Amino acid sequence: MTNTHTTQVATRLASFGSTIFTEISRLAAKYNAINLGQGFPNFDGPEFVKRAAVDAMTMGHNQYARSFGVPDLNKAIARRFEQDSGLTFDPDTEITVTNGCTEAIAATFLGLINPGDEVIMFEPFYDSYRACASMAGAEMKVITLAAPEFALDEQALRAAFTDKTKAILLNTPHNPTGKVFSRQELDLIAELCKQHDVLVISDEVYEKLVFEGEHVRIATLDGMRERTLTLSSLGKTFSFTGWKIGWSIGPPELNAGVRAAHQFFTFCSATPLQHAAAAALNAPESYYTEFHDAYRKRRDLIVDGLARIGFNVYPPAGTYFVLADHSPFGFEDDMAFCRHLVEHCGVAAIPPSSFYHNREHGRSLVRFSFCKTEDELREAIRRMSQLAE
Repeated sequence: MTNTHTTQVATRLASFGSTIFTEISRLAAKYNAINLGQGFPNFDGPEFVKRAAVDAMTMGHNQYARSFGVPDLNKAIARRFEQDSGLTFDPDTEITVTNGCTEAIAATFLGLINPGDEVIMFEPFYDSYRACASMAGAEMKVITLAAPEFALDEQALRAAFTDKTKAILLNTPHNPTGKVFSRQELDLIAELCKQHDVLVISDEVYEKLVFEGEHVRIATLDGMRERTLTLSSLGKTFSFTGWKIGWSIGPPELNAGVRAAHQFFTFCSATPLQHAAAAALNAPESYYTEFHDAYRKRRDLIVDGLARIGFNVYPPAGTYFVLADHSPFGFEDDMAFCRHLVEHCGVAAIPPSSFYHNREHGRSLVRFSFCKTEDELREAIRRMSQLAE
């Protein structure tokens, strides 16, 4: 790779909007704002998981782990997935532990997608999707999920498939819209993928945060196990986003591509944290129920609060994000609104235009995260109430 090519790649990646997130973070710190922008909790996960990490370090689990995951974690992932889906996967050949789901996405693109391959994805999308496609030299075919329903356009999806289509990147529950893809929509995706011999990369990190509808794993649909990589992570479900423990689940021939890239990205994930992740995934069902119920309360709190202030709110069916239309307040675009919000209200939010291939589609929107304590959400709503004036 030449220096010229490296510069072109770096320039292209920098243009995808990461500087926006850096700027919002800087302004949040400068104005001592409540950060409803970035999607990390302002609280820790369960004590028993932290204790398991400390115990693992004390017991000497501090050196390189097996590249594709410590055995106990791979087994725990396989067991949890079977409980949730009914599908059985071999822990040693069909599961790869990565540094968060973000690395799993990157390793999947670098390991399975060739330059010139087309990848279908839905906008708005998690910002790393576009960057990973760019690094792999893939061509993006973008389908817009339009407010207020964010429904899948069947005609647009059918038209997106060509003889160059290699994969479709699915995210359900979906960040940032909060959409949960319906069984009917997933059946359509599965039908087209089988018809055109296309892979599915299914990002399911918010799998335990579904408030309306049902989370259907596309890998469980007829004929889809062999062509699907399911990606997920520990961070969202157990509130340890900084640990960066993720994984891919799928047939050996697909995981082989992920592993080929993963071994040269990071080789392995943090060993003691993998042992703690295994303990987390062995948590009783009561943990998941309490986790879900707590987030439903937070969702309802922020949706109701934003609506009272005057936003046009799109209540999320899943995830811990909510999109709202800021048009009633008269700002030029999402960047101007978010800058005003942090400087004058002391609340940081994310301008979603960077989540769109066509940035114009995000100009009227703002994304809030509600992975915060109820007290902090109430204070943020109180601060934003001045917008109504």
